[in-house]
Amino acid sequence: MSTAPHTEDLLRELAPQVLGVLVRRFGDFDLAEDAVQDALLAAATQWRTEGLPGNPRGWLIQVAQRRMADAVRAEVARRRRETTVFVRDVPVEATGRDDTLDMYFLCCHPDLPPAGAIALTLRAVGGLSTGEIAAAFLVPEATMAQRISRAKKRLAGTDRPFADGANDSARLSAVLQVLYVIFTEGHTSSSGAGLRRADLSAEAIRLTRALRALLPANTEVTGLLALMLLTDARRAARSGPHGELIPLHEQDRSRWDRTQITEGLRLLTATMPAGLSGPYQIQAAIAGLHAQAARFEDTDWARILLLYTMIERTNPNPMVTLNRAVATAMVHGPAAGLAVVDAVAEPLARSHRLAAVRGHLHEMTGDDAAAVTHYQLAAKQTASVPERDYLLLRAARLRSREAVSAVRSGPREQPGVEKVGGPNSGKAAPTH
Repeated sequence: MSTAPHTEDLLRELAPQVLGVLVRRFGDFDLAEDAVQDALLAAATQWRTEGLPGNPRGWLIQVAQRRMADAVRAEVARRRRETTVFVRDVPVEATGRDDTLDMYFLCCHPDLPPAGAIALTLRAVGGLSTGEIAAAFLVPEATMAQRISRAKKRLAGTDRPFADGANDSARLSAVLQVLYVIFTEGHTSSSGAGLRRADLSAEAIRLTRALRALLPANTEVTGLLALMLLTDARRAARSGPHGELIPLHEQDRSRWDRTQITEGLRLLTATMPAGLSGPYQIQAAIAGLHAQAARFEDTDWARILLLYTMIERTNPNPMVTLNRAVATAMVHGPAAGLAVVDAVAEPLARSHRLAAVRGHLHEMTGDDAAAVTHYQLAAKQTASVPERDYLLLRAARLRSREAVSAVRSGPREQPGVEKVGGPNSGKAAPTH
């Protein structure tokens, strides 16, 4: 049974907070997670017919505590340990305290390997499916499921999981990566009929604001918030009236949110006295260059290429290299960009973005046949309906253009010779 959209948003917001309360009190992550899921299901059923309770958070905590108590009684081996916890008369919290950040730091515990910590946080607190997380990290879904399961088991045996998380650099780094992945999934969904998931991107921005309030001097926290705001500012211009994807070079920049852009640039500027070094800070600088260009043609691609090169030197990553390939094509031509793309062909073989970028760079060279092939491959690889439709539309337009060109010019004397150049040279990669 479905719930009203605002109720779904409320449940999504409260779930990690309630999970944080239960784990803090009772110490068993697995049981707490199961109890919270039961409480959410009960709320989705009852609130639709009975209306919202006066204290939705307290209602969920009470129901989850009862479910957890039932589970503990069923677990004979754990009865003695858990009974001493549940007999305490612990009043339900009615304050508005947000425990979500605590849950992020809990799941990013230093005893967990970074990959496992990030995956667990995205699944248990961030609300992403195992498939979405696997797609973000370019691994099979079964591999990611095993990684999450191992992390949950290891976390269950840790001591003092909430201790001083914000001041632990390794744990903070993992939390920042989780927030970044959640925002990215919200900005451009990896699957489904919608281009974006506004709930995820908004929650990532909210939590990053809260984290910056705790750590105002941390340039990477501030840089990440600036990056999110500058990127999210394009939201209204990224899709058409029917939900279709509009790439960066075709967007109506008058629809960009100038308030968010101003705040993002102000935050970015505040980090500059410490130097430009962290990956989120540098990515924010790239987003800032896009935001400050009045037209696509005014984009400072040379500086963007320099910034991507800086990130790649300190934090090598195939996706960063792919972005550098696009910037390289804009500065030095598509052939140079394709040479960079070839360097990450193996690690990105599972990602549709590799084929999409190749398709656009071939389109820039005028090699429409190769562009069509890569666009069609990218369309098969993506699980996002808007991205699939956009890629297929580009391929169809190129096929149509080839057909018109063939009619006008007649049969070729040398069928194997492809044309060079073309009217689309100089266009941006299909980013948005």
